Amino acid sequence: MKDFSVIEFETYLKNNQPLLLDVREQWEWDKCHFENAKLLPMGQIMSNIDSLDKTQETVIICHHGIRSMQVARYFDSIGFERVINLCGGIDAWAKTIDPSMPLY
Repeated sequence: MKDFSVIEFETYLKNNQPLLLDVREQWEWDKCHFENAKLLPMGQIMSNIDSLDKTQETVIICHHGIRSMQVARYFDSIGFERVINLCGGIDAWAKTIDPSMPLY
């Protein structure tokens, strides 16, 4: 498992196309989200785990980076090969990289 700051993540996205897995709730997603991300709320991970590819590079995203860290650690423990946690979450992205993204 890796941890990326939003600055590292921005640079990384220029040359890579990982699965962006957003583990926030629907209401949070409705406020703001990354284009091309997939919403899978943290509470639904267990019932949908078989729909995910353990070999696909996956960036886990949440609001501040706490839930995403928990999910990333879980994925790492069950054999996901390339997991990245977005430190600071979408909030840090909005504050540091994309000020047009709504805050909540």
